[in-house]
Amino acid sequence: MSGTNGFSVSGYGPRRDGLWSTLSARDSVVRRLDWPLLLSALVLSGIGALLVWSATRGRTELTGGDPYNFLFRHLLNTGIGVTLMIGTIWLGHRTLRGAVPVLYGISVLLIVLVLTPVGATINGAHAWIVIGGGFSIQPSEFVKITIILGMAMLLAARVDAGDQLHPDHRTVVKSLGIAVLPMAIVMLMPDLGSVMVMAVMVLGVLLASGASNRWVLGLIGSGIAGAFLVTALGLLDEYQINRFAAFANPELDPAGVGYNTNQARIAIGSGGLTGTGLFKGSQTTGQFVPEQQTDFVFTVAGEELGFVGAGLILVLLGVVLWRACRIARETTELYGTIVAAGIIAWFAFQSFENIGMTLGIMPVAGLPLPFVSYGGSSMFAVWVAVGLLQSIRVQRPITA
Repeated sequence: MSGTNGFSVSGYGPRRDGLWSTLSARDSVVRRLDWPLLLSALVLSGIGALLVWSATRGRTELTGGDPYNFLFRHLLNTGIGVTLMIGTIWLGHRTLRGAVPVLYGISVLLIVLVLTPVGATINGAHAWIVIGGGFSIQPSEFVKITIILGMAMLLAARVDAGDQLHPDHRTVVKSLGIAVLPMAIVMLMPDLGSVMVMAVMVLGVLLASGASNRWVLGLIGSGIAGAFLVTALGLLDEYQINRFAAFANPELDPAGVGYNTNQARIAIGSGGLTGTGLFKGSQTTGQFVPEQQTDFVFTVAGEELGFVGAGLILVLLGVVLWRACRIARETTELYGTIVAAGIIAWFAFQSFENIGMTLGIMPVAGLPLPFVSYGGSSMFAVWVAVGLLQSIRVQRPITA
């Protein structure tokens, strides 16, 4: 039985005549999209474009003399991301469910390539593959998606089929194996920030799956023990250890390891209620805060748009999370619930960590602010995630 939205309600993919084959199908899909989610994400990307432009327009060493360079590239990344979202909605999360093994294998292969001579080091992390022409990709961003999809596929398979009420212990172990392998590879780069996000995603996925709480508590304990073990074995680079030291003691080296956080707090504090005005921030124009177009983009908002502008970003991120929670709650299949929960955990923790490190309440971990920070890989990944959320909403059974 097929619904009027162009998807098979009982199947796992689009009808053979295609999602966009009829006007009525197109209208139905458009009506069923979560517009508050979509518009909030678009506004965030638009604000991000202005902040990135302000942070880079005077930096000739980055722009090559073109003050609009990063503005246009951010808008291009957003356009590509929105296109990927549309493609994801058209394919559907159920169709992608069948392609998870292939997608997972490709993503793991890409992060393995990072550890070979093909990989490149940017901002201290050997986490990139340079394509050429000034373009590079960060495979760990796409691994986040395949971890969520892979774990959801395993954890939901027998529950959605009606064979189980909750995933059994063997299924949980298999799903954890899907996450552990890429996390271990990413840790070798080392990209501690991405590993932290993935760990929180895993917890969110397990909580949504209905797995025993003993697994969640056990993983939290293992994570704490693992952190001590990683430190003891010297797997962290010196700059990462210094970041945690500066977080624990901000006055340790204010001109050295604590410089980023101190300058970020000065920039945000100087904005006051309404900010100094776009393009008029002294910290931003003076280039006192490093990596302002990426990891520290929130400091531009705090300085130039003030509490009002920074608060707007928080509200919009809150709307994205609220709508994602609603999608997770309303879907009737465990697979969709788990996918949505993994995305919620990803967006929530990464946003908290990024903003928190600019305020000095979290250690600096080199994570972009979703939708706002400059960066193609991150932008593409978060918009694919929005496409998955929209697909879950669009393909939910129509109720009377």
